[in-house]
Amino acid sequence: MRRPRERSNSGVYHVVLRGINRQDIFYDDDDYQHLLEIIDQMKSDDQFVVYGYCLMTNHVHLLVRENTDTISRIMSRIGISYPWWYNRKYGRSGHVFQRRYGIECVENDDYLLTVLRYIHNNPVKAAMVQKPEEYRWSSIHAYYGNREYPCGLSEPSFALGIINQNRKIALQSFREFMKKDNEDRCLEDEAKHRKTDTEIKTEIEKLMNSVPIGRFQGMERARRNEILREIRKVDGVSLRQISRVIGLSVEIVFNA
Repeated sequence: MRRPRERSNSGVYHVVLRGINRQDIFYDDDDYQHLLEIIDQMKSDDQFVVYGYCLMTNHVHLLVRENTDTISRIMSRIGISYPWWYNRKYGRSGHVFQRRYGIECVENDDYLLTVLRYIHNNPVKAAMVQKPEEYRWSSIHAYYGNREYPCGLSEPSFALGIINQNRKIALQSFREFMKKDNEDRCLEDEAKHRKTDTEIKTEIEKLMNSVPIGRFQGMERARRNEILREIRKVDGVSLRQISRVIGLSVEIVFNA
């Protein structure tokens, strides 16, 4: 029996929503944009506030505060709307997200700032970019005084106000805060789950009974798809990585 979710006294939560079996949930710009549009539409009428977000290829970080909507309802609505659109787009059925999302209560201002730094640094830890502001799909742009999409999706004023009531000073101080050496750990550290291309190659060759991976493309299709389904179940493996390692398109891996 699942334990009930802990309730935050502040109403603020850090949530991690993962793709089922840690599979990718975004394949092109339209996918990222559509989820952000869903969130933006759902928070209309001040139902909840988005303090921060980061959309990675196979998981999503959200830092939100409840208003008229509870966190469980917020996540339920996202967990229905995006998969419905995604399955229709890609001609598939079934779950897109893991059924149980990760969640932690954010009860004080110091930890709220820590979570913001952590989620904005996710793409850096994953070696996708060198600086958080180089990553397109996070709220870092709002915190650096730039435009985000959709405009006004996140609300940086509260967190910046913790640092300084003068917005100009707060923006500069937040940049300095982001650059500080840290050992931030919030919920699970997703970076530690990511496998390298070499590790994936080794896993695939094990499934091929030690046959060199160069022979994968020439295998009988049914056997090839069987191996693809097995490797997709391994923690820390993304569809894009599998595609890169075996030299076949993401679509072929996706449809195996």
